[in-house]
Amino acid sequence: MRVLIFVCALTLAAIGTPVSGQNQAIAQTANSISEIRVEGNRRIEASTVQSYLLFSVGSPYNRSRVDKSLKALFNTGLFADVTIRRDGSAIVVNVVENPIINRLAFEGNRRINDDVLNSEIQLRPRVVYTRARVQNDVQRIITVYRRSGRFAAVVEPKVIQLEQNRVDLVFEINEGEQTGIKKIRFVGNKIFPDKRLLSQISTDETRWYNFLSSSDTYDPDRLTFDRELLRKYYLSKGYADFRVVSAIAELTPDRDGFFITFALDEGQQYAFGKIDVESEIKDLQPEAIRALLTTFEGETYDADAIEESIQAITFELGKLGYAFVNVRPKVDRDPENLKIAVNYQIKKGPRVYVERINITGNVRTLDHVIRREFKLAEGDAFNTALLRRSRARIRGLNFFQKVEVTQDEGSSPDKTIINVDVQEKSTGELSIGAGFSTTDSVSGDLTIRERNLLGRGQDLKFKISLGAENQNIDLGFTEPYFMGRDLRAGFDIFNVRKDLQDESGYDLDRLGFRLRTGFRIKENITASVNYSLINEKIDNVQSDASTVIQKSEGEFLTSSIGYNLNFNYLDDTILPTEGNQYTFGQNYSGLGGDVYSIATEASYMHFFPLYEKDVVLSVGGDVGYIFGLGEDVILAQRFNIGGRSFRGFAKSGIGPRDRVTGDSLGGNAYIVGKAEVRFPMGFPEEFGLLGRTFIHAGTLAQIDDNDPNILDEASLRASAGFGVNWTSPFGPLQVNVSYPFLKEDFDDDEIFQLEFGTRF
Repeated sequence: MRVLIFVCALTLAAIGTPVSGQNQAIAQTANSISEIRVEGNRRIEASTVQSYLLFSVGSPYNRSRVDKSLKALFNTGLFADVTIRRDGSAIVVNVVENPIINRLAFEGNRRINDDVLNSEIQLRPRVVYTRARVQNDVQRIITVYRRSGRFAAVVEPKVIQLEQNRVDLVFEINEGEQTGIKKIRFVGNKIFPDKRLLSQISTDETRWYNFLSSSDTYDPDRLTFDRELLRKYYLSKGYADFRVVSAIAELTPDRDGFFITFALDEGQQYAFGKIDVESEIKDLQPEAIRALLTTFEGETYDADAIEESIQAITFELGKLGYAFVNVRPKVDRDPENLKIAVNYQIKKGPRVYVERINITGNVRTLDHVIRREFKLAEGDAFNTALLRRSRARIRGLNFFQKVEVTQDEGSSPDKTIINVDVQEKSTGELSIGAGFSTTDSVSGDLTIRERNLLGRGQDLKFKISLGAENQNIDLGFTEPYFMGRDLRAGFDIFNVRKDLQDESGYDLDRLGFRLRTGFRIKENITASVNYSLINEKIDNVQSDASTVIQKSEGEFLTSSIGYNLNFNYLDDTILPTEGNQYTFGQNYSGLGGDVYSIATEASYMHFFPLYEKDVVLSVGGDVGYIFGLGEDVILAQRFNIGGRSFRGFAKSGIGPRDRVTGDSLGGNAYIVGKAEVRFPMGFPEEFGLLGRTFIHAGTLAQIDDNDPNILDEASLRASAGFGVNWTSPFGPLQVNVSYPFLKEDFDDDEIFQLEFGTRF
């Protein structure tokens, strides 16, 4: 019986197996995808849509794969809407394409131009439009406005539908008012008052006079910089534990300003403890290095003094040829005794030689024009002082916006590569100038100049000046390295006409040329030699002019040779703060021509910083003397003092004068002493305002003519006053108010002086 049952079971199993497998195959076929249809696409090919799907024809339908395919299509950013549905055994993918941006525009932006905004956003014409991209660009535009201090700016995107699924996108901008700094507060400061700390940071409170500055607008990066400025200031005053606990900017509820609060922890003031020097260089004695240090035991701790000492040591070792020497200050703080010991550790480095000098960035300027300014040559022993001097000489060419000199290690430890990267600026000038001064009245000029002719460093200039009292035409050319030597050579051709009717009752016309050459004796000492041939003409003499002037009417040919020496030890040629400058020159007339004389002039100025180089005292003077060789000095060669050369007096305001006509006659000898204090006026540096107080004292005397009507008093004249210099957006302006407290009755004084000029 059991055998029968087992046989039946095997029989049924053998019959039932094919039937079950067939049913499964039928079910799988019914679940397969027979077709994929893409609908709604206009611009995008169906094959492109299908490439993002995770299923294909013949594969079984899988809900999970369909959902992932849906996400993949949305993530492309090509579609505004996507649906996937079944239609029997087919799959239908229905898409709504995102439009293409046809045109992009900004409206309402007056403070920031389109170019700046376009450089910040990501969307462009012919790019697919998506809401997410638009919102991202809205935030980018708002960020740009916040960087410029406009936190109330609102940006609203507008979409204009066009045919063929295209849109115009317009960003409507309401810029709002500039969000200024209403108040800056300091919390925790006991040593220094708020006013002192405000002067140390770069952020300013909003004031009416800050319209030319952006320092009164909130900028998170500037606030971070201010934290560092405060830290450096406290470290320079000995507060080594100082820290800025927090710097918080709070926007007012109406979004029209910020309140900034700095929370400070000043700590205790430290003094310098023991100062040591350790050197790994055998030939270097620590005692010699100590003389370079600006840190001294017992003095108030100053982090700036440590940095100055490191720079002085590095510079001195660079002069000895150690290019990559490493000076590290090891600081040992003693909080109990409030002392900080400093040990300057000089790490050994090899003596270095210049392997190569690379020059990059010069497009017009020839390589040799830059190389000839170098005080170092390939193969020379490296010298930091010469490298710094070379950089200064290249900058002094005034051909480049940027001059960067860096060093790289050479092919061996004892070699260095010097890299000079320059960025050229425009050296051609076409300018029209206009100005007014109480000395020269109204004037205008046209200048055409190329300071780097053909990239060779040559200077070619043509200038024509027309004024109410002076007219001048000048053509000049300068070759800075004549015949391949460090020798400047050039010429000038000029025609100058001066209206001296008001001062002396005549006109003066000069027509001539000048040959000149100059060379450097030492780094700070230069010399020049010149030859000139000038035809001088005195005409249009008034009928009631002085008899001295009437006798001088006519033409004179002057052939002369001269030289000048210049000793310049100033730290800056435009606004010096310390150092001195001395010039001395002589001119001999008599190499042919009608005039025979020798003229000598000299000047000296010394600058002294009185308070952190912001207040500067300058003291100096000018002196001159001319005498004839067997004849009287002619009227055209005499000195005239006043106006710019002696404030408080008009042009040609002092010196010999005709007692009857009042005409100025000039003099053969003069001396003028000057003292001036230059100081900031409390306005931001961007204003370019500087104040001055000054005193002048001197005299002009001596005339060869023995006419009894000549007033020739060698008495001392003196004046004092104050002035303001303003580097305005329209050009430099200078105002002087002077009072001559020592003078002669026949002198011509001038209380108020104004000079203004601009250039386009």
